[in-house]
Amino acid sequence: MSVSPPPSLQLAEYLEKLPGTTFRRLYQQPSTAFAIFRRMLPHLAKTIVMRILYMPRPILLSDLDDWVKPSAKRQKDQALSILRVLYIVQITPPSKDRPQEMQLTANFKTSLRLALTGGGTHNSFGVPSTLQIPSEIDIPFLDRYARKKWEDILHFVVASVGFKSGGDVSGPNKSVKELLVAGRLVHYLQGSSLRITKAGFTFLLQEANAQVWTLLLLWLEAMDTNKSAGLEATDMLSFLFVLASMELGRAYDTNALTEQRKNMLPSLVDFGLIYIPNHKRSMFFPTRLATTLTSAGNSLRSISDGVSAATAAAFGQNQNSASTGSGDQKGSIIIETNYRIYAYTQSTLQIAVIALFSKLNMRFPDMVAGRLSRQSIRQAINYGITADQIISYLAAHAHDQMRRTAALNNKPVLPPTVIDQIRLWQLENERMKTTGGFLFKDFEDHKEYMAVAGFAEEVGVLTWRNDVKGMFFASKHEQIRDYLKIRKKGE
Repeated sequence: MSVSPPPSLQLAEYLEKLPGTTFRRLYQQPSTAFAIFRRMLPHLAKTIVMRILYMPRPILLSDLDDWVKPSAKRQKDQALSILRVLYIVQITPPSKDRPQEMQLTANFKTSLRLALTGGGTHNSFGVPSTLQIPSEIDIPFLDRYARKKWEDILHFVVASVGFKSGGDVSGPNKSVKELLVAGRLVHYLQGSSLRITKAGFTFLLQEANAQVWTLLLLWLEAMDTNKSAGLEATDMLSFLFVLASMELGRAYDTNALTEQRKNMLPSLVDFGLIYIPNHKRSMFFPTRLATTLTSAGNSLRSISDGVSAATAAAFGQNQNSASTGSGDQKGSIIIETNYRIYAYTQSTLQIAVIALFSKLNMRFPDMVAGRLSRQSIRQAINYGITADQIISYLAAHAHDQMRRTAALNNKPVLPPTVIDQIRLWQLENERMKTTGGFLFKDFEDHKEYMAVAGFAEEVGVLTWRNDVKGMFFASKHEQIRDYLKIRKKGE
């Protein structure tokens, strides 16, 4: 099994690479059209789609200017760019004879209408099972099952930094371990010892929903390169969107699935996305990991925003408590101005994460103690963890006593000396910041350069520009490529 580097860890990036023919196949299923509408589109793009969903004929592109305030021109251009990249809308090329027109693509329009109003015999949202559901299977049971499966995967990654998980941890299935290695989240050193990678730390510090999509996309890419497995990536992705639209706690008929989707079930069981009773193999239950794949409340977030949720001991807490450090998961970390750190926790995962950027020297049944140092911070930076991630983690997990003291004295939760020193230790090793992307140059004339660079800035992908030399650097190229094609057609 192999995955082409670097892996696509974000759903948006993965979808942007897909060709139009793939989207046309995906949009044949109402569940897929509805899932992408829910998850991938910003609010303004959703508004545009709903405004034109039932229009009988294309609208003039210039009419959008009447719908959007002039101050929101950039948001409008970004929304249109996303809609084009995902092949949700078609926009005619500019012409002197006819104004530009816009309409929804046929498959997306038909499927989204069916998803919103019902009808048809597509069975896109699953076929409920008519068999009697075993009494022991309920939502709390499915949550415990999903939590156990997913924590086995996390404990396997954590074990690669030298922490052996205690308790009832059996480890993930062999195929999942191979996928983690093939996806370069962990790798084997000489002597068969396992070591986490930078991508693995990124995975570990993401919130649960982002971790699930990371693993699923690695799985899709692995199956796309391994044709002998008999699984086709487009249909696999479509079935994942079907799972996301199913109801938690309801049983679905396995026999209603195609042969290829039946072949996906063992891997989905290994990931904890579905549960299949041993005595009733003709039914399956989607878990919360599956039903929240396209939930707006569990959408992908940045690592710094998701770091609190990723290492929480309680798996099922809501996003607000996870991102603020309040609610069910109380703060557990105390840090002093002398860089000593104390964590009141029994979570093996949380202790392992703290050990990534500190040197732990004492461990008790319900507490660990250690110290931040130049060496520990440099080690974390070598693993791919940034100073801002460490600071965000410490702030999110700060003990209630630290919060109360900070509120009474009107001071920051974390000691400023500690924050500054962590950043300084990072700067000692970083004299230059690298940004991946694409360099655009050698335009036909300065007018074309200004137009394309201006478009890149409007859609938010411009990183650097030099108007004198007529070149610019962008983080993505798909939107600019489509813009250049439309521009060429209009000339």
